[in-house]
Amino acid sequence: MPTILGQNQYGKAENRVVKITRDGATHHIKDLNVSVALSGDMDDVHYNGSNANVLPTDTTKNTVYAFAKEHGIESAEQFGVHLARHFVTSQEPIHRARIRIEEYAWERIEASGEAGHSFVRKGQETRLTQVTFDGAHWEVVSGLKDLTVMNSTDSEFWGYVKDRYTTLKEAYDRILATSVSARWRFNWTDDTQEMPDWDASYARVKQHMLRAFAETYSLSLQQTLYQMGSRVIEECAEVDEIRFSLPNSHHFLVDLEPFGLKNDTPDGAVYFASDRPYGLIEATVLRDGCEARIPVDLTNL
Repeated sequence: MPTILGQNQYGKAENRVVKITRDGATHHIKDLNVSVALSGDMDDVHYNGSNANVLPTDTTKNTVYAFAKEHGIESAEQFGVHLARHFVTSQEPIHRARIRIEEYAWERIEASGEAGHSFVRKGQETRLTQVTFDGAHWEVVSGLKDLTVMNSTDSEFWGYVKDRYTTLKEAYDRILATSVSARWRFNWTDDTQEMPDWDASYARVKQHMLRAFAETYSLSLQQTLYQMGSRVIEECAEVDEIRFSLPNSHHFLVDLEPFGLKNDTPDGAVYFASDRPYGLIEATVLRDGCEARIPVDLTNL
C-alpha cells in the first residue's frame, strides 16, 4: 500500500447549548459552544468504510445536550471533564476525547419588581477551555479571547533598531491597547489529584492578568506580556504555563494643524484608532522546570 493513515479524529463541532436553571423566580444561564473530537481504533472506517467502531457524530451531539440536563453545567471545564470521561470509558474503540468549549457570559438586568429572568450579554471576553482525556491522564487548557484593555499613559517605546526603512518616531508617552487572547494549562493531570475550582481559578487568573497590565509601566508590549504571565504563574499555583497573543492596537495622534488646532496638550489629545495593520506580540511564560505544551499557534487550540 503506497499510503498509510496518519492522525485522525472525528466528532460534532459547535453544538450550541443554552442551559436555563430555574431557582424559583430567579433563573441562571449557561451558554456554551461545545465541540467534540474523538480518536482511537478508526483504521477500518478509513481503509474499508466499516462503521463498526464509529459512534455517530449525531450521537455525540445528543450526548452534549443530554449531559447538560442530567449533570447540569457547573463550569465549562467540569462539563468538558464529564463529556471526555464518558466518551473514553463508554466506547472501547475510543482512546482519546478532546472537548473544546467557548462560554458566553450573561449579566442579570437589575429592574424593579421580580427581574430574575432578564439578562444582557456581557461584551468583555469569551471564556475558553479544552479538555483532553486518554483514559488515564487529563490535560485542561483554559483561556479567553477578545478581552480589550487600554492604558492611556505609562507606556513608552524608544531605543529600537533603526534602518533605512524606519519612519516610526520614538514615543515617551503613548496609548497601549490590545485585545488579549490567552491560554493557560493546569497542572491537574489525573484523578488522584484534587480538581481545581474552575470558576474561582478563571476569576483569579483574569484578575492578576489585568492587574499586571494596569500596574506595569511599559517600555514595550513584550515587557507587559511577560509581567502579565509572571503574575499569573506566581499567584495561581494550579497553572504551570500561559501563552498570550497580543495585537498592538495602535493609536495615532491626529494632525489637527490644518485646522489651526494643537492636538497633544496637557488637557488631552485626539487619536485615530487603527485596526490594521497591527503589531502582534506572542509568547509563553512557564513555571520554572515545566515543559511548554500549549501550541504556538493559538488558532489551533
